[in-house]
Amino acid sequence: MSELGPQAGWRFWLGIILTGIGTGASAAALTLILQAVQHFVWPGAGATLLDAAEQATPWRHILVLLGAGLATGAGQIILVSLTAGNSIDITEAIWFSAGRLPALRTLGSAVLSVIVVGMGASLGREGAPKQAGAVIANGLSDRAHFSDEQRRLLVACGAGAGLSAAYGVPLGGALFALEVLRGMLALRLVLPALLTSVIATATSWLALPNAPTYDLPRFDESAANLVLAVLVGPIAGLVSVVFVRVIAMADRYRPKHRRRLVAPILVLGLLGLVSIPFPQLLGNGKDIAQLAFVDQIPFALLLALLLLKPAATVLCLGGGVPGGLFTPSLALGALLGGVLGHAFLMALA
Repeated sequence: MSELGPQAGWRFWLGIILTGIGTGASAAALTLILQAVQHFVWPGAGATLLDAAEQATPWRHILVLLGAGLATGAGQIILVSLTAGNSIDITEAIWFSAGRLPALRTLGSAVLSVIVVGMGASLGREGAPKQAGAVIANGLSDRAHFSDEQRRLLVACGAGAGLSAAYGVPLGGALFALEVLRGMLALRLVLPALLTSVIATATSWLALPNAPTYDLPRFDESAANLVLAVLVGPIAGLVSVVFVRVIAMADRYRPKHRRRLVAPILVLGLLGLVSIPFPQLLGNGKDIAQLAFVDQIPFALLLALLLLKPAATVLCLGGGVPGGLFTPSLALGALLGGVLGHAFLMALA
């Protein structure tokens, strides 16, 4: 039976609307929590986390990141003890458990991730609204007694809507829901995914500013830039393959049992030390991506960050710190593009 045939009825479409509203509101709330934490632990972070970190004392770097490690370790131990239910990994839940997620543990992980990212962990914030959207969709599916196939689709739509609301990208969130989570891009599934993402994004705009995430300069469409794009594409593809494989390896070796308490403290404490000379490593990478886009990072620092920023992300993930990878991946691409652009100019000189 088709998930979206006449049998689905009005209840499924009402579930789509409610999922979109709930996910948008959750994304806004989680973003506000992250901002509040960031402003509290990094005074002067009104402009950017990078500005505040550059002005902070070395002891603040160490103590804040050690605090983030302690919060992560204690939080992980508490969350694991809450339930022995299904995995909180959304893709795994969709494929193997028809989208069923342990609600309290998943939402707790979402809140924990925005707190530690706000404190400076080198991971993305989009994981939290994705988890919230999936939990809302799963809860609505329980109440409406949806079939397993309808639940899978609604949970995927909720997770994609979380990404949409976090970054204001309805189309991107819908494509993420279908291609990444469902593993298919069927026309009959596009409308519910897109509708959920549009509603979530519009809802989040009631509390969050409707503004571009990045301010990009105008690029001329010269022959040199087109040639550079052709050359950069394959290199970026190869780098992304390496990054994904290293991330997968780090994810496989996440700490278990009592190491969940110790590993985040060690990992984030080390990040705090390294962030003293390199404050750009703190947070999800949005600030350094913006600077790379407008060519405001010296070449030597670009080279250093190209190695250190992904290393910090892998270290955090491997240490059991919860968070996303979208913005760190984007920051890696921006840094790589900046390095290759400078190298190209030096080759022409």
